[in-house]
Amino acid sequence: MRFKVPQDSESIVWTKHSIEKMIQYQLSESRIKRVLHSPHRQEEGIAPKTIAVMQSVGTEKYPKEIWVMFQEIKNKNRLKDKTANDSLKNLLKQKNQKIRIISVWRYPGKTPIKELPKIPEEEWEFIKNALNEE
Repeated sequence: MRFKVPQDSESIVWTKHSIEKMIQYQLSESRIKRVLHSPHRQEEGIAPKTIAVMQSVGTEKYPKEIWVMFQEIKNKNRLKDKTANDSLKNLLKQKNQKIRIISVWRYPGKTPIKELPKIPEEEWEFIKNALNEE
């Protein structure tokens, strides 16, 4: 099966790191969008000013999780007081509102609530570079 590289759309911008991780973990663009639109859990991301969402996959005996870490791209026309109260679905539905997918990963097992999985040091370099691309 060939991997189809996702193209930037009106609402989603993909980093090179996220595309590499999609290839590594065999995740498609539609699977990542499904995690974004209906997450089982949403938490603050490890990197500054990011959000991480998760969907449980696998079986009860062999649980797995798919995580997506993204960042909201600032829109100059947007009201400042609306950011704190917006839900993820409302954020994705707004016109002229974009998010940047920073990283995606498949976690073997079940992460404790309010605690994100450990990310290897080598991955931090990719994440830092992706955040600096702004």
